[in-house]
Amino acid sequence: MKIGIMADIHDNVDNLRHAIGLFNAVGCRAVLLAGDFVSPLVVPSMRKLHGQVVACFGDNDGNQTGIAGGMKIVGVLGRPPLCWKSPDGVRFLMCHQLQDVQHCIGDAQVVIFAHTHRPSIARDRHGRLFVNPGEVAGWMFRRPSVAVYDTETGEAEIVNLPAMPPAVEIEQWA
Repeated sequence: MKIGIMADIHDNVDNLRHAIGLFNAVGCRAVLLAGDFVSPLVVPSMRKLHGQVVACFGDNDGNQTGIAGGMKIVGVLGRPPLCWKSPDGVRFLMCHQLQDVQHCIGDAQVVIFAHTHRPSIARDRHGRLFVNPGEVAGWMFRRPSVAVYDTETGEAEIVNLPAMPPAVEIEQWA
């Protein structure tokens, strides 16, 4: 089973649509979102996902009431740390900031985190997989990305979304 992983949308609906297209194309049956929607603006686009959406808040989610209301239509939303078990039994622990779960990882097999906007995949000494999908928004590093986890292989990969155009410099008028 394929599971999409994303975070740090920061209201970039265009890049979110690229992520949704990718998740649907590879057959993700669930999508985990590790926070920072920023506003309810991005929630309606998530209705196009073909799989269940499981999300937690980030540290930059302003209108949490609006986000929570919209998420009732598309999936499950909770405060981090959020535990979720895939239909085939893989145990996930999701948060926005890794420091929020360092002392409560428990029996999670996969830990999803974000906040740094830098994609990474690593295993700890116990074999648990730690996945940071990077940022959907692309605002910070201009390299938007998501991750896809395969429950059969127990592996994840970072997938780059279409690159952001270069920043435009505004010419000052004399």
